[in-house]
Amino acid sequence: MRTAKTSRLLAEQRRRKIIDLIEQRGQVTVRDLVERFSISAVTARGDLDALSSNGTAVRSHGGAVRRLEANQDYPLRLKETLHHVEKVRIGRAAAELVQSNETIILDSGTTTAEVARHLKIRKLQSITVITNALNVASELMDARGISVIMIGGLLRPVSGSFVGPQAETMLKELHADRLFLAVDGFDLEIGPSTPDVFEAQLNGLMMRISKEVNVVADFSKLGRRSVSRIGPLESIHRLITDSGAPAEFTEDLRKSGIEVITA
Repeated sequence: MRTAKTSRLLAEQRRRKIIDLIEQRGQVTVRDLVERFSISAVTARGDLDALSSNGTAVRSHGGAVRRLEANQDYPLRLKETLHHVEKVRIGRAAAELVQSNETIILDSGTTTAEVARHLKIRKLQSITVITNALNVASELMDARGISVIMIGGLLRPVSGSFVGPQAETMLKELHADRLFLAVDGFDLEIGPSTPDVFEAQLNGLMMRISKEVNVVADFSKLGRRSVSRIGPLESIHRLITDSGAPAEFTEDLRKSGIEVITA
């Protein structure tokens, strides 16, 4: 008969092998684990949840991926699978702030794409959305009551966004009531950051032409630093995040005068 101690040791051995698989492939699915280790889907999900909770891997829709580094750029297809539930809640909370007749900026990212989706649901009137993101523009192209201004420039395939001098020149001629800024890192000392320097420069300009700056970021981005600083912490008015956000981090933000909405 298998004892509890034996079962625990077997689980630990299996999880070490799962870690090796994730390091080799970059990601695994629940189906992969079921077939490879002859375990149930419930057991496979439990293993991935355990690896996620100790920071060894990041849970994605249907599986897990290698722990992401703040300084590295990752494709949108991968980012879309990460913390999806949290991003949906953040997107809904952000969209609730927008009022009819406003001009807003949505920068590139999977969280801002959720803001766009929820804007469509609200059915506001006379909204203008400025964006440099193909996924955001695609989401809003058939939305009634929403006009889209697409910023052109140098296309970054990894993010599906336009950056560079041409994008900055066009953006300088515009202004907005609100910016919703998706970031790869948000630190209490340097503020928001992202891996790409051109993206950071354009995002910084977005901050300067907006009356209100909202950072939209799930808990995994908080307390992290990426290589390119976007703008000063003092220029941010609000963080919209999820319930997984560290309490100490959000409290320190509130003490510095930044509103925090937890979706």
